[in-house]
Amino acid sequence: MIMQNHFMAKEKIRFECSSCGNIEPKWLGKCPACGSWNSFIEIKPVKPVSSKSATGSRTEKKDSARPQKLSRINTTAGTRYASGQSEADRVLGGGVMRGASVLVGGEPGIGKSTLMLQLSSSLIAEGPVLYISGEESASQLKMRADRLGITRDIEVLCETEIGSILKQIDRLKPVMIVTDSVQTLYNSELGMVAGTVNQIKFCSDELITRAKLYNCPLFLVAHVTKEGNIAGPKVLEHMVDTVLYFEHGASDVRLLRAVKNRFGSIDEIGLFKMSEKGLMQVDEPASLFLVKRKGEQPAGTCTAAVYEGSRVLMMEIQALTVPAKGGLSRVFSEKIDGRRVSRVAAVLEKNLSLRFSDQDIYVNVAGGIKIDEVGTDLPLALALYSARTGIQVPPGTACSGEISLAGEIMPVAHLDRRSKTAADMGFKNFVSPGNTSGLKESIQKIFGK
Repeated sequence: MIMQNHFMAKEKIRFECSSCGNIEPKWLGKCPACGSWNSFIEIKPVKPVSSKSATGSRTEKKDSARPQKLSRINTTAGTRYASGQSEADRVLGGGVMRGASVLVGGEPGIGKSTLMLQLSSSLIAEGPVLYISGEESASQLKMRADRLGITRDIEVLCETEIGSILKQIDRLKPVMIVTDSVQTLYNSELGMVAGTVNQIKFCSDELITRAKLYNCPLFLVAHVTKEGNIAGPKVLEHMVDTVLYFEHGASDVRLLRAVKNRFGSIDEIGLFKMSEKGLMQVDEPASLFLVKRKGEQPAGTCTAAVYEGSRVLMMEIQALTVPAKGGLSRVFSEKIDGRRVSRVAAVLEKNLSLRFSDQDIYVNVAGGIKIDEVGTDLPLALALYSARTGIQVPPGTACSGEISLAGEIMPVAHLDRRSKTAADMGFKNFVSPGNTSGLKESIQKIFGK
């Protein structure tokens, strides 16, 4: 009998993946569901949360469970709020969607709380805005609001227990909810430790349900891991409607990028500058990432006309080649996919008899922005050729184009807008598939070789 009880107790122990929530009977080094390493943590069974608990969640609402005919569903023009921040509206797809849930991730100190506080103040909608702070005190938020010049009387709730939060949401019926951060929330019936997989999933689901009930947008601020991914279960990104990443650019530049958006495109980026008065929108984004030099342009650099979302940005691609050590060449590139760099280098080596196989290749994009657009092939090729030969790209030259494996320069979208933006920025020579036949001919024409 003692042995039987021992085995029964042992069977209750489970291991849960902190990335995806997958449960296994024993500890594993790699999760078979999501592939994460060392992500399993030991869990013990907890008392199941009743469907009608003290939090008041899961309350049955009138007509909420009845199906509706698609033809009778009314879609009005007022499905979005203007956030008052045009760069944020651009990324969100034209404004803040009512009833939508938005997950915002970013590195510590990058300005997530500042962005949320400014959005809470500038939201063009009448009614209370609820800011739930689980990390900062009310006095700290007040000091920040004074520094930012916040004039809206935002409702601040410094609470982490989901039951108390839901009661205040039901009382206020806000037009917008901000939770900073979702990893601090907990439900007492699931334990007192916040940040576990079950806590994050349960608390987030309760807030998402409330947001849909009151038809108000919900912003969930989340921590990120050292790899740059949003911490917590991956299923959280599937639960929300939109996932935004707030990233560092050059010095004080901040980039707001969508990796998931059910109500808009994920190609747009929002550009901000961090100042003493908070995040300021960029007035001239096309020239934001151009390097302003007093002297000559060095070898290994080339200006690219990159189409991001619905606008053209002029960016400088920088390349450096040095002899490989130990006979094994490597590619170091964070802002452009290393596989793209290797492919373009291979095309150059094949068509121009220029060896890259014995070189370490370093590639960077000035301004610290990541780009993944086929139009960067041609400027990348010119930068690599310039770095390998030591011959600078002629001043006033910009380009855009895709390179095939055969060395052809293929057309890219919106060439007219790219060339016009380059001309407006003072570039006299724009190299594109429209005025050149192939990579070899282009390099001979540009470099005189």
